[in-house]
Amino acid sequence: MTAGSGIMHQEMPKGDAAGRMHGFQLWANLPRDLKMTKPRYQDVKAGEIPEIIDDDGTTVRVVVGEFWGRKGPVDGIAADPQYLDIFVPPGRRKRFKVDTRRTAFAYVFEGSGNFRDAARPVGILTEKEIGGEEIHIRDETGNRTLVVFGAGDEVVVEAGERGIRFLLISGAPLKEPVAWYGPIVMNTREELQQAVAELRGGTFIKEGAGFR
Repeated sequence: MTAGSGIMHQEMPKGDAAGRMHGFQLWANLPRDLKMTKPRYQDVKAGEIPEIIDDDGTTVRVVVGEFWGRKGPVDGIAADPQYLDIFVPPGRRKRFKVDTRRTAFAYVFEGSGNFRDAARPVGILTEKEIGGEEIHIRDETGNRTLVVFGAGDEVVVEAGERGIRFLLISGAPLKEPVAWYGPIVMNTREELQQAVAELRGGTFIKEGAGFR
């Protein structure tokens, strides 16, 4: 979904028989000159996402961008991101190339492992369940871990005893000021105040969203 000049949306995800599912929302900022672009929505089915299986059992699903000659179905994102859903089998070490012009991070959502070497991984404070309690922890290894990478042209991961599944996401930084309030992101406080006033006044939606 591209919010552009303004969009209202709601989602009704459907899980498995027990109502469970993995769900992730990744929001990429629009550059200043595209803030008022026409809203757009893309509907991508799971079967449209290319899946690559390496000889050692490593699996990569390409959601956005390119990997090993395969291109993901989601397009038209200004930050030119790469969005990969990766599983590395137990005990394996894998290297994944990252464009040095991009900022990269990983989010672990199954299993565990270690990120190391060239990309200088840094764990980010997240909420985890340990011993039946929700706690805040800065980690680089386990499930529900968010790791941000520094300079480097590759990410190295060593999978734990149950393997590791994670999102590896990178994108080109805009290097623009950010003004943020609730669901609205602009460049200046004045632009933000105008957008909030339009939302409250009923003039926020300026045109219908394109659909693909």
